[in-house]
Amino acid sequence: MLEQIFNFSYLDRAATFSIPDILAALFISFAIGLFIFFVYTRTFKGVMYSSSFGVSLIAMNMLICLVILTVSSNLLISLGMIGALSIVRFRTVVKEPLDLVYLFWSITEGIVVGAGLIPMAVISSVVIGLMLFIFVHRKTNDMPYVVVISCSDEKAEEQSIHLLHSHTKKTVVKAKSVSITGVELTVEVRLKESSSQFVNALLAIEGVHNATLVSYNGEYYM
Repeated sequence: MLEQIFNFSYLDRAATFSIPDILAALFISFAIGLFIFFVYTRTFKGVMYSSSFGVSLIAMNMLICLVILTVSSNLLISLGMIGALSIVRFRTVVKEPLDLVYLFWSITEGIVVGAGLIPMAVISSVVIGLMLFIFVHRKTNDMPYVVVISCSDEKAEEQSIHLLHSHTKKTVVKAKSVSITGVELTVEVRLKESSSQFVNALLAIEGVHNATLVSYNGEYYM
């Protein structure tokens, strides 16, 4: 039994691999990785786009496919590869939560292609890609904005809040800073029909020194 397990040569083992099958698996993996890269470029919503991350999605898919092909060919090789990969540590910080989805998507498709489940790989890629297109590109007209108001006293503060309530759909005070020179308010608002004329009206209030309207790109609840 031990002789049958350990009595093997590299050339005999290499002859068991079919070159057309390997090329076909890598080509299909490359095509699916290219589709994942295309979806990533069209749905990216982060601050800084990284082309190297997109290319790594393609390479990750092909590498995982190659690993699965190797593991499925020989039991001893699979055990050794598992031990070798267990010591690998990644130090790259993933800043966008959606980037993790693309990483796991690329790894999963590589596993599926390497296992020979081509229809599952193609169908799942199309379904996941459509889902990401629909939900990532979903737009809303109820965009949040932040108004920063500098007031000299409490009376000007109350009038400013009252004006915001009457000219916006929703008003939420996010921060309030009080100093000797006056009060600074940070208020999240939802505009009515995308009109920002109320900012001009804020300056007409006695005691308001400055009013700034900026867009808010963070996460928010509807």
